[in-house]
Amino acid sequence: MEQFEVHILGCGSALPTTRHNPSSQIVRVGNELFMIDCGEGTQLQIRKSHQHFSRINNIFISHLHGDHCFGLIGLISTFGLLGRRHPLHIYAHPMMRTLLMPQIEYFCQGMQYEVILHDINPKTAGIIYEDNNVTVETLPLNHRIPCCGFIISEKPKKRHLRGEMAEYYNIPTYARQRIREGEDYTTPEGETIPNERLTTPPDPSRRYVYCSDTTPVPAGLIEKIRGADLLYHEATFAESEKGRAAATFHSTAQQAAAVALEAEAKKLVIGHFSSRYDDETPLLAQAQEIFPATILAKEGLTIKI
Repeated sequence: MEQFEVHILGCGSALPTTRHNPSSQIVRVGNELFMIDCGEGTQLQIRKSHQHFSRINNIFISHLHGDHCFGLIGLISTFGLLGRRHPLHIYAHPMMRTLLMPQIEYFCQGMQYEVILHDINPKTAGIIYEDNNVTVETLPLNHRIPCCGFIISEKPKKRHLRGEMAEYYNIPTYARQRIREGEDYTTPEGETIPNERLTTPPDPSRRYVYCSDTTPVPAGLIEKIRGADLLYHEATFAESEKGRAAATFHSTAQQAAAVALEAEAKKLVIGHFSSRYDDETPLLAQAQEIFPATILAKEGLTIKI
């Protein structure tokens, strides 16, 4: 199976600490690197994680709070210094255009590549990116300003051709791709060989769901994320700060776990931790009471899906 990995670059919230960087992740699918959010210091975290700058072609910004986008202009400038020539695509709220373009014009004069901004509507669900392997879909969230999560889904895989059957029927190369796509095979003698005899089922398609910043994902959207292989849900506060979480449109660790349980996710990773916590293990314990398959986000963590 192709690599499908989530690399945590930052999992803190708005106030910087010596323990956590602001929000940013790289999602690797095959050879493609997709970035979700770009808080301050993200480019240094990319260096530490040994990811390739040149493979980042698409950046998805959940909302326009600084801890999710203050790192963009620095990253864009660095791409220019590295001699980038191919376009960089940024998907964000339309206001990003107003905020970012003057910075690019002032700080990045003479840059040899194009920054292409794609407006997204955080209030609606829909596919905003698609290639041969994956789709990226927005998931409306509930925060103080327009905000959305992202669902990165592999497209349905092709079936596996059984090598011994391909040899037995002497199947030509040009026909093998169509067989992997589900077609039967007709021999030169006119015999039709059922696809089920020639192939085995495809690998299951995988999904990653990113939800930050938000109150718990509402019940009406649970179906959108049901069965996710990995769910990242913000857990800014412990349960003792449930009132504070509601007032600031954030979630507690237990609330994140309840979402994972209801959505029947396979694994939950919690992050976006408040700076008030020097140790997040109590948040992990609270989440695991409800959803045992929970882990803590931390800088440098790679999660294989």
